[in-house]
Amino acid sequence: MSEQQAQERHYETMFIIKPTLVEEEIKAKIDFFKEVITKNNGMIETCLDMGMRTLAYEIKKNYRGYYFVIYFKAQPTLIKELTRLYRINEEILRFIVIYYKTKREQKAWQTLVDRANKKPEKQRTLKRDDVSKESTESSSPQSQLSDSNETDTSKEDTTKQ
Repeated sequence: MSEQQAQERHYETMFIIKPTLVEEEIKAKIDFFKEVITKNNGMIETCLDMGMRTLAYEIKKNYRGYYFVIYFKAQPTLIKELTRLYRINEEILRFIVIYYKTKREQKAWQTLVDRANKKPEKQRTLKRDDVSKESTESSSPQSQLSDSNETDTSKEDTTKQ
């Protein structure tokens, strides 16, 4: 493994573009940021086009924004350049770059990439023992006790008034 591959890190970036731009301008901005990543020896795994959405709060007098996510692997030096370009671009309302550091986080990153690529996820199955435990717990006396506890609390509430 070369030194450059050892330095490669897993990243996710999301940015919000102003809603005032026409579709061609939005695509040009997206392509510009993709090109920045690839020109700086980054490898784009996948992209997630989330489209136009309502913002949670007003940003620079805008109530809507075009969301776009890129999952990529790159050198740490690329992030400084990418952040600089986000900051000087007036059409970018907000941006975030997330670094996945640990093995567990990188596994989560891979799951997000697979989900964006629409690959089927592994189904979690219950073992037979787990299924039988769940069915016995639902008919247990504890569920009956919880009903009686609820009536007790309602009696207490009436006496407080």
